[in-house]
Amino acid sequence: MRIVVFGANGPTGRQLVGQALAAGHHVTAVTRHPEQVAARERLTVLAADATDAAAVSAAVAGRDAVLSALGVPYSRKPITVYSAGTANIIAAMAEHGVRRLVVTGTAAVDPGYRSSDSVFFTRVLEPLFMRLPGKTLYADNRQMEALIAASGLAWTIVRACWLFNAASVSGYQVCQDSAHGMFTARADLADFMLAQLADDRYLGKAATVVTTAGTPSIPRQIWLEGIKKEQKR
Repeated sequence: MRIVVFGANGPTGRQLVGQALAAGHHVTAVTRHPEQVAARERLTVLAADATDAAAVSAAVAGRDAVLSALGVPYSRKPITVYSAGTANIIAAMAEHGVRRLVVTGTAAVDPGYRSSDSVFFTRVLEPLFMRLPGKTLYADNRQMEALIAASGLAWTIVRACWLFNAASVSGYQVCQDSAHGMFTARADLADFMLAQLADDRYLGKAATVVTTAGTPSIPRQIWLEGIKKEQKR
């Protein structure tokens, strides 16, 4: 299948590209930093920004499906990358007659999502490290999901919990209703997203991928996905 991956150079996007190529797909990787993507067989790399409507249209033309792993760090300033980029993707798909759209989102937008049974985590750590810093990011994710739901496309939203890196795909769980779980491995997220290209059970639905094996400790996760990333910016 000829697929295009937006956010291809992000942590989840790299998983998507690698797994898609391993599965035999022809992949167009869209990124603002094409020099950071190594050349491989069946891989085309396009330098583009998802907020550039013309560039998005060119990337979507001639493809069979679109996978979006757009992502930005938390910010107290308004975030529009998810909604603006997705609006351009939807318009480009309508223009070129591409129907299948699989987009990664966040479980935090679901009011019924429960990350943990720990009162300390849900009352202290989660608000401190996720809810407050991610307020503007979550707001834009809600706008993105609304746009997708109204698009008329064959869409699936794949929500993630607290993302972490894992060496391989695990026996993860998929929750269509409100999820209960703290972590999602990026390898698992990519695996489920790619599986949707040949599965219509989640058409027009949102599902959450929950990883239960090989998950990091909370202190390590805070260090790797919070403090260490912030130091690199």
